[in-house]
Amino acid sequence: MNSVTGVASFVGALMLYAGYIYTHAYFGYFQLDSFAVGFDTFELIIRSLRLATLPALEVLALVLLAPRLPQLLMSLRVPEHHVRRLQSAGRSVARAYLALVIVGVVLMLLWRWIQPFGWTAPLLVAAGLLLGRAEAANPSGQPREPAWHRAASFLVAGLFLIWVVALVAGQLGTQDARNDAGQLVRRVSVVVLSTDRLSIAPPGPKVEDLGKNAHYRYRYTGLRLLVERDHVYYLLPLGWKKDIDPTYVIEDDDSIRIELRPGTQPRM
Repeated sequence: MNSVTGVASFVGALMLYAGYIYTHAYFGYFQLDSFAVGFDTFELIIRSLRLATLPALEVLALVLLAPRLPQLLMSLRVPEHHVRRLQSAGRSVARAYLALVIVGVVLMLLWRWIQPFGWTAPLLVAAGLLLGRAEAANPSGQPREPAWHRAASFLVAGLFLIWVVALVAGQLGTQDARNDAGQLVRRVSVVVLSTDRLSIAPPGPKVEDLGKNAHYRYRYTGLRLLVERDHVYYLLPLGWKKDIDPTYVIEDDDSIRIELRPGTQPRM
């Protein structure tokens, strides 16, 4: 029971961490601090599900299924000699755990040359450490390892897995932000109506003076919604370019009216 609780706590903390790293990378691309925007714990966990891609789920399913694979094959009436060969191959892979750790360490030394696949290095180290704790990796008759040695191996493997999650979450966050910036026209269109002219540096969005008789005299268009938090709108101008254009922060108060409209949708 304690082991199940420990695993569940570790997974929950990992999801929260992954959500923070993803969110920080995504909004950092638009010059925003995720803490300043303000996301709660639930939102961060939901954002961590971005890492649950099909390849990741397939690999996870295979890892969970691997210990029961011989029984599954036997139930499917696979010839016994094929099952024995598979078991022998699995034991060989498990006993080569040290090679995986060494390859991972070597890749870390080559860090700058293996990007954007740097996450493979800590993943290999973690996989090697975990395989080394499997029964198949320890021939019968070998002295049993001290408990502290096994605990240290799991701790170090867990730290490397956290590193893997951080690297992947950061890459996905930046990648998704870059893709969204490239398709900004599809996001929700925002029209800002203001009683006074806003202090926006040129070129800025398109502005129209509706006349002194209009309560909301100035209308700003050509904006797209990035995110809205507590009546604060974070907006991007069409054609936004990283490191050149600003991200506008507009607070919806008595002097401001915000209109949301559909963005440009692709033709079917």
